[in-house]
Amino acid sequence: MTDWDDRFASGEYPRAPEPSAVLRSYEPAIPDGRALDVAAGTGRNAVYLAEAGYAVDALDASREGLSIVRERAAERDVADRVETIQADASTYGFPDETYELITMSFFHALDRFADLIESLAPGGYLFVEGHLRSADATPSGPSDDRYRFAANELLRAGLGLTVLYYDETTEERPGDHRRATARLLARRSNGGRQTYPIRPDGGDEGDGRDETGAERADG
Repeated sequence: MTDWDDRFASGEYPRAPEPSAVLRSYEPAIPDGRALDVAAGTGRNAVYLAEAGYAVDALDASREGLSIVRERAAERDVADRVETIQADASTYGFPDETYELITMSFFHALDRFADLIESLAPGGYLFVEGHLRSADATPSGPSDDRYRFAANELLRAGLGLTVLYYDETTEERPGDHRRATARLLARRSNGGRQTYPIRPDGGDEGDGRDETGAERADG
């Protein structure tokens, strides 16, 4: 089992990893309010969202990781917008209908999906990204496929929501740390006729989206 306190303290894990380009692109269309970053680590999403104006709950089991979150928030003058919660995301009791936005990056917890959805306020957004099982070598991420999404598994988990974006891609990264990733952005809303955010222009996420801005899942 990975000792995340040791990894964070040693600097083995990046102190300030960048949030996903998908989250950065769509964030302006997401309502302001409260956000929850599940398995926050060193604040990949939490610090970014605090800078964007959200009141953020950063949840992680690692005391060292949350200490870095607080340090980074203070460095960015957003410490008053970040509340850290030391808890295990696999057992934490998420409050009902509380958050306008919930993010979860590279933490595999499909069994908590229903609880995360219930924790969204009506009209709230869920962003999830995680490692994929791949037929190609993908050195970045867990060695055990139990902690990776199967093809379309994340998409199926989000079908109770309005899916606004989905993709499965391979990304070349420095040091030959190739990473296969699935990304989902979905909203707690329903009905055959809804409003949709304008599709962000440019970026490095590909151009395989349909007219509504939702990513096709056939590639």
